[in-house]
This record gives sequence, structure tokens and C-alpha cells, in this order.
Amino acid sequence: MKSLKNLLMNGNNHTQLFVVDFCVCHGRRFFLYNHIKMKEGRKMKKNEFGYYEQIKNWDFSLFDFQTEKLTNWNIYEILKKITNKNSKILDLGTGGGEKLLKYFPKVKEILGTDFSSEMIKTANKNLEESKRKNIFFKVMNNLKMDTHNEYYDVVVARNTVIDSKQIYKTLNKNGCLLIHGVDKYDCWELKKIFGKGQGYFDERPISIIDYENVLDAGFKDVELIPIHERQYLKTKSELLLFLLKVPIIDDFCEENKDYYKTQIDEKKLDKYIERNSYDKGIRIVRRYYGIVGKK
Repeated sequence: MKSLKNLLMNGNNHTQLFVVDFCVCHGRRFFLYNHIKMKEGRKMKKNEFGYYEQIKNWDFSLFDFQTEKLTNWNIYEILKKITNKNSKILDLGTGGGEKLLKYFPKVKEILGTDFSSEMIKTANKNLEESKRKNIFFKVMNNLKMDTHNEYYDVVVARNTVIDSKQIYKTLNKNGCLLIHGVDKYDCWELKKIFGKGQGYFDERPISIIDYENVLDAGFKDVELIPIHERQYLKTKSELLLFLLKVPIIDDFCEENKDYYKTQIDEKKLDKYIERNSYDKGIRIVRRYYGIVGKK
């Protein structure tokens, strides 16, 4: 197999496109690369569902991040404070269940859902390895929820689309909604250099849209918290793989969910790296948001 550097940097006058999968062999994780050369002007298109079916997991343990938290807000610490052994939790957009299995407290019942069947397959494999009890995973569209009314004590939605009114219905009286999302201005300098990215062309940040929808659904004591972090990656190769793993500079937006396009312009990437290289590594500035609401 060619070296990572050769795979990432090979080619002249072509846009380099990579599909990155992960595998585990004898307890060690490896990258698998499908390297695709495409002539300038051509674009890779997939629907959003296909994108997540291909990713299959949200395991970021392969990346050696250094993180500086600038906001003291942690959704998992809040979750632990507001739950007890009798609580029932619904986790929307659970992905491969990685964060749920690692950070969610031990309670009476947890259901993790995702609209990608491949993500749920990964989640069930991770669940089997974890040996945790009272946790279930299933495929579900967040906009067509089929959960019971007034059943859950807490609904958690992490980096996923939601319907606040449906969440309100499935919560018990005095239940709580916790949201962690990626805001429009996440990695904004990088998006500005590439001239595109997740939410780049949206007129309003998704944080404001979610906040207003939670209020309109009838929730009370609603708080919107801006969350800022600095993350450092050691090498250009790691940054490139990260951008291929996460749709930061892909054309996902709230107003047009039809397609995403992944094209990494190496000159633009080099420009960003030149401006954002520090002793700790290549810096990306993450901008998230948290929302808390009570029924």
C-alpha cells in the first residue's frame, strides 16, 4: 500500500478526492483509502443520506487533537446532573453510538437513533463490545419520529436536524431537551478561503433557527449558549483526513439538502495552513452552540 503522504499529495492539475473508511484488525485501527482522480470542473455528488451511509461512524479517536475549550459548557456533565437511575433518555443523531456509550450515564433506558442504517449497524457493534445494558439503537428519521408520547425524561440532539414540536410530544412533563450543534461560523476562516462549507450560504445561523423553533414548540427556560474551542492537528495529512471525515467545507446547508460536494483545493488548504500554524499544530477554530429547554 502506498504511503499516506503519497496518496494525499500525488497528482498534477487534478482535484484530489478521497473516500476514507476505517477498519479494525487485531485491535488496531487503520485507514482504508479509495483514491479517486477527477478532472477539474467535475464534481462528486451524493445525497445527504448517502454521505452518512458511507461514513458509517463518528469515531474520532484516530485523530490526535489538542483542544482548548474557551466555553465552560459540557452537554454530558449537564446530562449527568439532570438524570438518575430511573431516567429514560432519547439520543437523536447518535451516529455509531460512540459518545452515547462513552459519556451517557447509567439509567433505566437509553434509545439512540439515526437515519443511517450503516450508522446503527456500527452502533450495535459498539454496544456489543461495550457490554453496557439498557441501551437500544434503531433507525429513525428525526423529522418523522415514531417514539411514544410523554415517555422520555431527556431528549439529547447532537449535531443533527430536529423537529422541536415532535420532541416536545415525546418528553414527559418537566422533561428536558439538550441540544449540541455545529454553528454556521464553525471553522469560518477555512470556509472563507474555500468559499463554501456547511451552512456557508445560509442567511441565518442554525443556532438561531433551532433556538426560535424550541421556543415556538412551547419549551420554557430556554437558553442558547455559544461554544468556542480551538483544536490543533499535527500535520497537513491529518487535517485533510479530518476534512474528508467531517462535512465542514462540503456544501451542506439548511436551505438545500440535496447534494454535497467534496473537492479539496490544495493551494487553498496550504494558504489556510500557512496562516494557522502554531507550536501546537495547525489550528482550527470550532464554533458550536448549546440549547437547553424544559417542557
